[in-house]
Amino acid sequence: MNFDLPLIWAILIATAVFLYVVLDGFDLGVGMLFPFASAKERDVMVSAIAPVWDGNETWLILGGGGLLAAFPLAYSIIMPAMYLPISLMLLALIFRGVAFEFRANARPSGFGRKFWTAAFAGGSLIASLAQGLVLGGFLQGVKVDGRHFAGGLFDWLTPFSLLVAFSLAAGYALLGACWLIFKTEGELQEKARTWARRLVIAVAAAMAAVSLATLSLDPTITARWGASMTSIDWSRFMWTALLPLATMGAALSCWRWANDRRAHLRPYLAAIAIFAGGYAGLGISIFPRIVPFDVTIWQAAAADNALGLMLVGVVILLPVILGYTFYVYWLFRAKASSDGYRH
Repeated sequence: MNFDLPLIWAILIATAVFLYVVLDGFDLGVGMLFPFASAKERDVMVSAIAPVWDGNETWLILGGGGLLAAFPLAYSIIMPAMYLPISLMLLALIFRGVAFEFRANARPSGFGRKFWTAAFAGGSLIASLAQGLVLGGFLQGVKVDGRHFAGGLFDWLTPFSLLVAFSLAAGYALLGACWLIFKTEGELQEKARTWARRLVIAVAAAMAAVSLATLSLDPTITARWGASMTSIDWSRFMWTALLPLATMGAALSCWRWANDRRAHLRPYLAAIAIFAGGYAGLGISIFPRIVPFDVTIWQAAAADNALGLMLVGVVILLPVILGYTFYVYWLFRAKASSDGYRH
């Protein structure tokens, strides 16, 4: 039996990136919500993410490492194109991790606690915006000459990439608010419900703006969706329109469940569904290109024997990663409290 190894690896990497977005996204979102909470509430917010936030970044490593190993041509083109925002993202994640640890050991009423609290919130925001800049710069296309990046150092910095950056940051904040609905109680949970209701409206508007802007990036995208700024191919659009309608339904469900005090986990699941809809839309727009709009997954893939050998390792290790991730989330499934314990 012949397997399409480049396609299998593309699915694996896409899955790893999505898991990173919805898992690390909520703890980045919690960090961005720090300025709107009291000192005691911030301690509870930290407790809500402390057991899992390091492990969430496993998926970023798997996605980036998988891209290098399975699609070296794509990696060699994308990295020079996005060098600055990726470097900014990594520095922000490192600084954010340092702030997280130092904040825990600073005196509660001292300057150090205030500084590291601000650093954690700022690092979360900068990392989120940098990821959005990478995504926006990637979607708008990368200049390629043969097998090399042929653009400039700041090609990624455009109005479109800025729109995507702020939209992704808003989406992460929504994930964070919904996670807090699930993991907290009392006044903080009520605040989180208010944040979620406001953020889901902002995210819906931002997704609509990004979707419309994406249609103008390349003719192949409008052909995929059957819709452009001037015409509609109804035979295609009537099917592709189901995805944004389903995403809109997820947004409405998220808003409704954020209002329902009986709903705890459901707002977060609805927020994941919103991200899944947006992620699927990106797939429709660019697949099978791994470097828009020039290089396909098959052109960028490593040799089949290398892909096959690496796949054996992934088949062994991936269930282990999924297993310990599920175990940690299950172990710390109860509500968070300010002293770091669950009750």
